[in-house]
Amino acid sequence: MSFAASMLIAMAIDALIGWPDPLYRRIGHPVTWIGALISALEARLNHGAARRAKGVLTALVVIGLTGGLAGLVVALLPGGWLGTLIAGVLAWPLVAIRSMHQHVAAVARPLAAGDLGEARHAVSMIVGRDPSKLDEAGVARAAVESLAENTSDGIVAPLFWGAVAGLPGIAAYKAINTLDSMIGHRNARYELFGWASARIDDLVNLAPARLTGALFALCSARPGAAFRTMAKDARHHRSPNAGWPEAAMAGALGIRLSGPRVYGDRVAQEPWVNAGAPDPEAKDLARGLGLYRRAMLGLALPLAILAVMGW
Repeated sequence: MSFAASMLIAMAIDALIGWPDPLYRRIGHPVTWIGALISALEARLNHGAARRAKGVLTALVVIGLTGGLAGLVVALLPGGWLGTLIAGVLAWPLVAIRSMHQHVAAVARPLAAGDLGEARHAVSMIVGRDPSKLDEAGVARAAVESLAENTSDGIVAPLFWGAVAGLPGIAAYKAINTLDSMIGHRNARYELFGWASARIDDLVNLAPARLTGALFALCSARPGAAFRTMAKDARHHRSPNAGWPEAAMAGALGIRLSGPRVYGDRVAQEPWVNAGAPDPEAKDLARGLGLYRRAMLGLALPLAILAVMGW
């Protein structure tokens, strides 16, 4: 069974049809199944003493169960190309190529048409900051940042771990990423319980985040500027990983990203990425989507080479 070929199949199916709404309404989605398990464990364990230890246990149970079930499925698959094809179909819902493009395009369209209210509503679906405080540049900046960061978390990282470890690799990664998104927060409720989930997520995204940044740079019209911005600004980001794809995108498009942002009643004083560049406009969001599409084609190329080599 070729891990790389399975991931290439998953990419192709998702790029063509995404995860159809009728299918979601009928059976949900693997990430929602993982989320239900996390919610049940969190409700039972996130209280009383030893919350950090309970959080470690929760992370190990969710990751082990998800990866283990995927490993059991692989053991039951036939060998050769039939097994590779089935593994690719099973990995398909764990990739988010089409939905990522759709969510950001839903911001780009009204923003280009001058409908700031609709653009704010659309961007609220993909970022956590308060959209009512965002002007046109703020909406564009939030959407570009989400596009850059989620290309790493939602596409490159799962495919990377799928190419490394097959279906168990991509399934375990999605469990880790879902744990981080649900309980890996620095607040009173999750600071201790979500500590392990956040640290594990940081670790497994180290290589994919830097790979995503390089992919954006190599697929852009300004690779030198993208690489220079990564080298200068990526490490200053609040996240050990998100700064790499965001800095590459900022350098590639010639815009500034990050900076101060409002979360509820709190203002986060984040440093600028590519500080000397202008704020993004609606046209820059469209350019970012173009770079994203080229990056997806660029990502498919090494997977195809590895598939031909029998990886």
